[in-house]
Amino acid sequence: MSSAADPRPGPLFLPTLSAITVVGPLAVHLFFPAMPAVRAAFGVADALAQFAASLTLFVMAIATLAYGSLSDRYGRRPLLFWGLGIFLVGTALAALAEEIEVLIAARLLQAIGAGCGTTLARSMANDSYPPDKVVRAIAYLTMGYTIGPMIAPPIGGLLVDHTGWRGIFVLALVIAGAVTVLAWFVLHETRPEGRAVIGVAALLGAYRRLFSSVLFTAYAFQIGLAAAGFYVIAGGASFVMTDYLGRPAAEYGLYFIILPIGFMLGNFTGGQLSRLFKGDTLVFVGSTFVLGSGLLFALLVALGIKAPFILFLPGFLLTFGQGISLPNAQASAFAIDRRLAGTASGIAVALQFILGGLFTQIFGLFHNATPAPLVVTVLVVGVLTFIAGATPLIVARRRRS
Repeated sequence: MSSAADPRPGPLFLPTLSAITVVGPLAVHLFFPAMPAVRAAFGVADALAQFAASLTLFVMAIATLAYGSLSDRYGRRPLLFWGLGIFLVGTALAALAEEIEVLIAARLLQAIGAGCGTTLARSMANDSYPPDKVVRAIAYLTMGYTIGPMIAPPIGGLLVDHTGWRGIFVLALVIAGAVTVLAWFVLHETRPEGRAVIGVAALLGAYRRLFSSVLFTAYAFQIGLAAAGFYVIAGGASFVMTDYLGRPAAEYGLYFIILPIGFMLGNFTGGQLSRLFKGDTLVFVGSTFVLGSGLLFALLVALGIKAPFILFLPGFLLTFGQGISLPNAQASAFAIDRRLAGTASGIAVALQFILGGLFTQIFGLFHNATPAPLVVTVLVVGVLTFIAGATPLIVARRRRS
């Protein structure tokens, strides 16, 4: 618990970092099955109910940039507990909200706090492990991150059907409180001395240095776009299941398990393939699966099939590809300039939320009780992901020629 950097991670260090990554899914994935219920409870339009979800992603994006860069200056641990505290306050207010405006404001606070989890967990892992072990550590964290999406929607769906939408926030409050206590006693400061980014000018210079690299830009956008595909299909599926297929929230939650299972299998497959192939190749392979998921989704809808698997089979392929590419894209992005690991982590995570919120809100604006708007959105995201994922291979080939 010392504020001084301690390079020796204990046996509970990585599991605790993994638990911290659950905070983000508590803010995002628990809410997915509740969106139709919130729409009905407050009597609002689809786009406004969707805004309560996409706002979280946009605000988390800004917060992750702040947490990543400020942690390079002030340390990881203080920023972590500020974030967890804000998350707890926002979650409590959301559970008590009586008006949609109050719920949205509470979700804003919740999102500001939740932005600390994934960014700082990855930065602390990057600080604490040597380069040859960072990919494995990040893979462990990303597998831990899937636990939240795996259990949140099924439990959230059951809570919505049996206790109402407020139950999801009560559950989030309990889990986040337990994670905060665990982190307080386990985690030490990890930021090495001499890696601070000081002042706005230096911060902007750090962004400029990172984005001046074509490779960093490609890796960061591949990470963000693949995640956007997941957020779009995860959020859109709740409306398509309710409005098009007429299924309850609990059933959506059960089918949702398929998506994190795909991610875990992809993560495991990517880890095994990393012994045989370079990271850029695996980033490309994962991006190809993301594009393939959009093409399969379009085919199944064009065939006129009305069953949940038209959503969750393409979703499985998408998250499988994301699982293959994500650890390799992250490790490659961080390696561009290891002195700016916190800033790079913040940018990568922020793009996941920015692009996820953008495409999720686009779907919400065009949702018409049919799967067509979701198909188009997932296809567009798939094409862009493929372009970003192919860029590092193209750059490497040009450098060899």
